[in-house]
Amino acid sequence: MDAYTAQALVDLGSSLAVLAAKDTASAVATKVKAIKGDKDAASVRAAYDELVNELLEERSETLRIAQAYKAEFERVYIRDDDIQCLDATIARVLEIFVSMQSDCEEPSSPNATAIAFDQSRQLISADTLRTMQFLGFNYKAAIGELLTELCANKAKKFGDGFKTKKPSQRSR
Repeated sequence: MDAYTAQALVDLGSSLAVLAAKDTASAVATKVKAIKGDKDAASVRAAYDELVNELLEERSETLRIAQAYKAEFERVYIRDDDIQCLDATIARVLEIFVSMQSDCEEPSSPNATAIAFDQSRQLISADTLRTMQFLGFNYKAAIGELLTELCANKAKKFGDGFKTKKPSQRSR
């Protein structure tokens, strides 16, 4: 979790603690008792309007905090059907990388690459995904950033290989 996200969650927690500590129910009951003693209809109406507005502001703040927590949860949570899809997709992606890497490396090293990718595959199995997620591991960041980096590097190597070819080689 980055520092910005951590600070945002701390701020949300502080706001939630302030709302919880307000003891809104007893404060509202006290204000209603005080309003009942007032005989001026205009001041009673103004007091009730103020009370309703305060309650609406608190409700709005509570909803904002809940939505922020929900958004953070959804940012890191992977549903079971998504885990199954990830499991199958990652297996195919790793197989592609193994075959691409085998084409680029010396004959002695593809075995090491295949072993490394197989170990990565085991790390990203459906059972491991679920267990690690329960423990708080953020697979969306870990997998997403890794795959983005791998794809970017592969695209750069492909582009560099294309640039180094002479124009006469490209037309063949």
